[in-house]
Amino acid sequence: MGSEAPIKLPVIDFSQLKTNNSINLSIWESIKTDVFKALIDYGCFEASSVVSIDLQESVNDALKQLFDLPTETKLRNTSETAFHGYVRSPKVPLYESMGIGNPFIPENVDNFADLMWPQDNPKFRESIKTYSKKLRELDEIVKKMVFESLGLEKYFGEQMKSTSYLLKVMKYRAPEPNESDIGLHTHTDTNIMTILHQDEIGGLEIQMKNEEWLRVKVSPNSFIVVAGETFNVWLNGRLHVPFHRVVMNGNMARYSLGFFSVQRASILVKTFYEMVDEEHPLRYKPFDYAEFLKFFYKEGGIQSKFALKNYCGI
Repeated sequence: MGSEAPIKLPVIDFSQLKTNNSINLSIWESIKTDVFKALIDYGCFEASSVVSIDLQESVNDALKQLFDLPTETKLRNTSETAFHGYVRSPKVPLYESMGIGNPFIPENVDNFADLMWPQDNPKFRESIKTYSKKLRELDEIVKKMVFESLGLEKYFGEQMKSTSYLLKVMKYRAPEPNESDIGLHTHTDTNIMTILHQDEIGGLEIQMKNEEWLRVKVSPNSFIVVAGETFNVWLNGRLHVPFHRVVMNGNMARYSLGFFSVQRASILVKTFYEMVDEEHPLRYKPFDYAEFLKFFYKEGGIQSKFALKNYCGI
């Protein structure tokens, strides 16, 4: 018997979406079809041609500069929300991260940069501002395409207004000879949607529906767009939300970045009534995402593979 072809994630090119600042409707419809199918079949896809190679290289350099700073400097990155500031834990010894809330707001990037570089780092500021704007545009495009695919356009504006964002920059050091190579344990994302970038070291692995693990390798300025569990609550389980993890190989540090969209606190996450019918009975109770995070981080939810389902599933 011949061997089966290796599984690959769908690659969707966004470069042709806008021509002369106007949207080509035929291209929009074609990409929309591909996006929706990919999120149903895989729960993720590779988005190519989102940023320039030069911008991506500038951001990659900025990440290395950032994590080379002394620990006492990185600890200035604090947040009232758990795991949104500087994170370093013995439970995930290869991993450290920092976060910037709503980074498309220039003041937020400026405040972060002032903490890290009181003497200023204008290249970091401008690279992160431009980059964050591009990722927010991609986030909105993908969500709009999903909403249109399901006839939910009337909810789109309201949902975008109720969304916050977190830009999370991450470093994974290489494991010592006697250490585990797991950089980040198997999990699903509980937020709405995540846009991930990793450098040439790689390490991201995504579990397919057949439970096979796919080691993700993408082009230098591509991203992996991943559906989160909150998105699936809105849609009553229409999408596939994939498990993923980071497994380190070799002796080089890995740098990556995640752009997370999150439901704002005090606004209930609930399934759109159009998504409930005889074939699709209601699967989730309404919930407050901020209250869920308290459960997730303080009541052992972080150790559960199905934390959100356990929290609000019917």
